[in-house]
This record gives sequence, C-alpha cells and structure tokens, in this order.
Amino acid sequence: MEVLDTIYNEVFGFLGISQAWEIIKSGDYSAFRTYDGIKSLIYPLIPLLVLLELILGLAYKKPQTKVYKVNFLIYVFNRFVGRFIAIAMVTLLIGWLEPYALINTESKWYWFIYGYIVWELGHFIYHYLGHKVRLFWCLHSTHHAPEDMNLSVTYAHFFLEAPYADIIRTTVCLLLGVEPVMLFLIMFIDGTYGAFIHVGENMIKDARFGFLNKIMLTPSHHRVHHAKNPLYLDTNFCNLLNIWDRVFHTYQEEQTEIKPEYGITRKVNSGNFFDVYFGEIIALAKDIAQAPGLKNKLSYVFMPPGWNHTGVHKTSKIVRTTYLENKLP
Repeated sequence: MEVLDTIYNEVFGFLGISQAWEIIKSGDYSAFRTYDGIKSLIYPLIPLLVLLELILGLAYKKPQTKVYKVNFLIYVFNRFVGRFIAIAMVTLLIGWLEPYALINTESKWYWFIYGYIVWELGHFIYHYLGHKVRLFWCLHSTHHAPEDMNLSVTYAHFFLEAPYADIIRTTVCLLLGVEPVMLFLIMFIDGTYGAFIHVGENMIKDARFGFLNKIMLTPSHHRVHHAKNPLYLDTNFCNLLNIWDRVFHTYQEEQTEIKPEYGITRKVNSGNFFDVYFGEIIALAKDIAQAPGLKNKLSYVFMPPGWNHTGVHKTSKIVRTTYLENKLP
C-alpha cells in the first residue's frame, strides 16, 4: 500500500492538481479567487498539455517517444535528488540582498512592468552565461540535448541549474528594487509561460503568433533557440519579452526556409539518460585532463563551448559568423 500511495502522490505531484483537489474537497470554492487558488488552477495546465501533446503525437504517428522517455527519466531523477537537496536560494537571497536595493518599488502596475523587464534582464544574463561559459553549459546542455521540441523538454534540466539560475535572476531583481511579493508573482508567470514556449509542432504547427512575434518571445523564437543550425546558434535568450535580445543583438526570427534542427552540436545519444544528463560534464573532464598547463585547464572551464587550447576554435560565435559571412552576396 505504501508503494501505491507513493505512486499516487507522485502522479498528483507531476500533474500539479493536489492543491486544487484540496480546495474542491473542502467545498470552499471562494478560495479559487485568491492568488493561491488561481495558481492551483493554472499550474496543472502545462502537465496536462504535455499529456495532450503526447496523445496528439501518437495520433499523428509522430510520438517522439525517445525524447519523452529520457525527459521523464530526468524528471524522476531530479525529483529523487531534490528530496536530499533542499535549497531555499531565493529566500536566502531576499534576506541578504533586499536591504541593499538601489531603489524602492511598490505594488503598482507600472512597477510590475519595470519588475518584469528587470527579471528578463536577470534571465538573459543567466541564460547567456549558460551558453557562453562551459562550466555553466554543462548544467544547461541537458535542456538542449533533446532532438525534438515538445513540452516534456520543460522538465529536462540538470538538478543544479535551478539554484545557479535563481542566484543570478534573484540577485539582479533584488538589487534593482523588485520587491519580494512582486518577484514571486513574476516568477510564477514567467515559469508558466517559459514552459509553454516549448510546445511542439504536434500541437502548434506555426508558433509565430502573427504580430505578437514582433513584440514578445513566442514558441517560434524558442524553437530557434533550441536549434543547432548555424544561423540559430546562441540566439533568443529571453523568456517572454525579447527586449534584451534586441538590445544585445542576439535576436533571431525563425526563417521559413530553414527548419530548426534540434539538439546540441556534440554527437550525443539523445535516447540515453546518462549521455544526455552527464555527457557534457564527462567531455569537459576529458578536455581538462588532456590540456597542458593550469591556464589551459582553467580556460576549458570558463571559456565558451568549442574553445580549444590548440587555437582551432569551434565556438558558436565563430560558426555563426562564418555562416553569415558566406551567406553575404
């Protein structure tokens, strides 16, 4: 019975319906008008869409089962590890950094817009470093390894990536005056939308969303971000507002003639959990072991993926620049 109870709780935990179920059982439906009640209704949307997307994939005979299988294993593994690592990173940072905020904000709509722009800056910095510093890429590459795009990719993360991301995003927000209550609201909205932008073609074929493609980050933009085509490498780092990609010239729209090819440039067995989860860490360890001298060893840790001590670099910047130069008339 204990095993069945564990399975039952895990299923409810994955679907995210336990809080809504408790409200329904209590009979106090007015609770759905509170912030927690609204959150309890929104949170299950992504897991339910994952199941719908899988069903549609089976119906269209494009099930992407290899990707779903590995991403499910990653989800289970992260849940298991999470039982032994309780990191209240955001709470700790609030206590440490809030007194040092450069400005003070209030719970007003215009400060919410400001807060979201600041959050996107923090997200851009964390995400950019995740692609440009090889040590951080080892944490982030698990998310990019799947060779198809679907909502299950949302769950494909190395377990240490979230603390690293929260340190950067929360620090930026707190120092620039985003108050904690507003920060948690932004994190919830951004996390929900950040999951949705991984929706696959089985559910939404053309994900540009018309005119919205020009003013916000759509699933089309994020498909570009996950692609390994030379034109698409290391672009679209934002999550909802693409303002910082435009500011820092990392913005790239999906081209109709260039279909995104998903995955990472390293040859990887995307159906193998260990290669997806630990492959980049192993590759980095081998490069460090073979590199001559301490400087080169450290350079492999902190330089971009593709950097080589021989001088024959294959970084994404070099690959993309070469591609664009060859495309010029």
